[in-house]
Amino acid sequence: MRMIVPPLSRRKPIDRNLVGFFRTHRPSAFRRAIADLCAYYHVKCPRIEWFEYLDWGKTAGKTYEDGRIHLVHPENWKRGRIYKSERKWVNMIYHEMAHYLFWTDAERKADAFSRRMVLGLRDSPTRPVAKPRASARRRAPSSARGTTARARRRRVAAIRGRRRRRRAA
Repeated sequence: MRMIVPPLSRRKPIDRNLVGFFRTHRPSAFRRAIADLCAYYHVKCPRIEWFEYLDWGKTAGKTYEDGRIHLVHPENWKRGRIYKSERKWVNMIYHEMAHYLFWTDAERKADAFSRRMVLGLRDSPTRPVAKPRASARRRAPSSARGTTARARRRRVAAIRGRRRRRRAA
């Protein structure tokens, strides 16, 4: 499944506005973030209603077929939750917006969308950055590569061996 997400240059201000809203509770930051996201997809902004809790604290957000979205306000986010972080709240917003944008197969697409929106926003200091390959040669077309089961097994074994050697190093 191919999913189009905004480029990183458009995702950073959206994320910055959502984080700013979580910290300061200024409605203008939230409206700006949602308007930017909806403008990218050329859709009308959803009607958003804020609640202290939804479904006795089990649900963080709910999207309806008519375009309404019910969300837990950041002021009430930390009550009765295991994961109380700002990042979880922002991901919940992305998840509910994905429900609004992609109606078919909504749950799987919403999870994928919320993961991709965050991808590349921050560089994790704990993870090493992947080094570019020394030789950037193109792969041969699949018809030229070995397509037998034996060839596939050999390729998989080689990949696993490389991964083991990297982990051991």
